[in-house]
Amino acid sequence: MKALIHEKIAGVEGVRWSDTEKPEPKAGEVLIKLETAGMNRRDLAVITKRHKENDPPLIPGSDGAGVIEVIGSDAERFEIGQEVIINPSLGWEQNSDVPPEGFNIVGFPDDGTFAEYIVLPESQVEKKPTQLSWDEAGVLGLAALTAYRALFTRGNLQKDETVMLPGIGSGVLTFALKYAKAAGARVIVTSRSEEKLEEAKKLGADRGILTGSDWNEELKDESVDLLIESIGAATFEKSLGIIRRGGTIVTFGATTDDEVTIDIRKFFYGQYNLLGSTMGSREEFREMLQFIEQHGIKPEIDRMFEAENYVDAFNYLEQSKNFGKIGFRISK
Repeated sequence: MKALIHEKIAGVEGVRWSDTEKPEPKAGEVLIKLETAGMNRRDLAVITKRHKENDPPLIPGSDGAGVIEVIGSDAERFEIGQEVIINPSLGWEQNSDVPPEGFNIVGFPDDGTFAEYIVLPESQVEKKPTQLSWDEAGVLGLAALTAYRALFTRGNLQKDETVMLPGIGSGVLTFALKYAKAAGARVIVTSRSEEKLEEAKKLGADRGILTGSDWNEELKDESVDLLIESIGAATFEKSLGIIRRGGTIVTFGATTDDEVTIDIRKFFYGQYNLLGSTMGSREEFREMLQFIEQHGIKPEIDRMFEAENYVDAFNYLEQSKNFGKIGFRISK
């Protein structure tokens, strides 16, 4: 089979679209012929950090959708030919405060979805929502689940609350925008790009401001109940300054520096809540699929690449050009 394989050299220079052995399912596993696979910033981090000579070849990629081709012994949830979507959250079955020991994500340290075929435990696979195209199903998993847990499990978003999404444009935040509007919330977004602000408004954002502006001045007439922070040091102080007293910040990422400083006295006098979040459980993944089917939510797709054009795809992702999800079309 063909696959995107990374080894030895850090970054996209160490990736090649090449032949490799087709996997075979063991007991409790299924072989999926992939139609599409979604890209995430995690994929960029994986190929950037793996650079040792003794690192084994790896197929990156966490998201994907395809057709069941072979069913291993003792696997009984699916039939051959069934259309499915991959849950990239490994080893986290029931909802809990934190992931259990042994939690991992598809695509590292084991092989992922940037290939013609993948073998996974049948518990990591769900029926493809009928409303979704192959492109939409293939880019759904990681970002959609991350947004769902951050907003609802951790952030406890309620109808008529105001949620703020700094740095709109990523896959996670475009999902968060659609989820929040479906839940009846008011949504404020920020971006460095006027074009992305306009795109967000088309998806239902109630207000959009430039990330570099004075948020307190721009939003002096707003009360922000929940803020989803994924930028890190570049915006964290502004995020803490705009949330209402007693409000909540949920953070799941840091596209700028990881380390931030806060005025701890201001923090405890303001009775603020700061919560971490990452990915989600199988239980939440299934809840999320029900939610998107109930509300007719589809991923916002910016662009799909042919697998052979992986250099362009990784560069596009690294430069944050996308508004919404990007991914690969695997099957031709």
